[in-house]
Amino acid sequence: MADKSGGLKEWLIPFAFVFCAGWVIWHGPAYILDFIPHESESMVAQMTELHERKDVSPGLSGLFGGLTDPIDWLALLMLPVIFVLGMRNIVPAAMEFEHVRAVDKVALFIGRVTMILIISMTLIMLYEVALRYLVEAPTLWANELTLWIAGFVFMLSGLYAMQQRSHIRIFILYDIMPRWAQHICDVVWVALLWVFAFFLVFGSYKQVFVVKFYRWEMFGTAFDPPIPATIQPMILIAICLISLQALLNLIADWNRDPSEAIEADVIDAEELAAIKKSVGAN
Repeated sequence: MADKSGGLKEWLIPFAFVFCAGWVIWHGPAYILDFIPHESESMVAQMTELHERKDVSPGLSGLFGGLTDPIDWLALLMLPVIFVLGMRNIVPAAMEFEHVRAVDKVALFIGRVTMILIISMTLIMLYEVALRYLVEAPTLWANELTLWIAGFVFMLSGLYAMQQRSHIRIFILYDIMPRWAQHICDVVWVALLWVFAFFLVFGSYKQVFVVKFYRWEMFGTAFDPPIPATIQPMILIAICLISLQALLNLIADWNRDPSEAIEADVIDAEELAAIKKSVGAN
């Protein structure tokens, strides 16, 4: 009997990945100082002070003479382990794209992680509303943390949407073309996406990674999250992943019947039935 989607492990594994990734991101200065040498002593002192101010486990000493403590190392080493475990345990849902290859499970697991982020963001907003209006004690971090998570959701969901072929497409001219012309259109749009990704990375790599990430630029508020240091690099990473997924889709769909693809991807029978039921149509 095949496993059903939505089991407990499909919730726990992405949650564990989000927890470990959050820990690693929050302790970013420690990893940068230990793994990427800084030539400027003032920058080292600034990053060290930032890490000590944000460190969640200040009582633990760093390993190997650095700032990263045993929990930091454990979180970092668990990330690839949890990622592989999550990919191996992915079970596509009935409403998801049915032709799933091994490489597509990367996007599927990232989609599951994005779903956990959406749930986390919702819980944070509910917590803030409860504190603000019930006990009149709003937090200093809920709004910015929600914005921070929403940024990751916005970018990571693009990869999942690309794998699911659920991005916006216009078929008016595409449908009347012969198959060889459709192939040309497919190749052209994927090539244009790769060109866009190349120039985006080429033009902003230094600004994003050297200025924002390497210096671990903060948001400059009371909560002071590293939004510039994380969101901007994630933009470049996300566009590269989306471009790669588009190429994989092109290869996988090369011999698919276009009419079958349109019917399967655009017309959702279950959703259509639910809409008819909601409006009382037979």
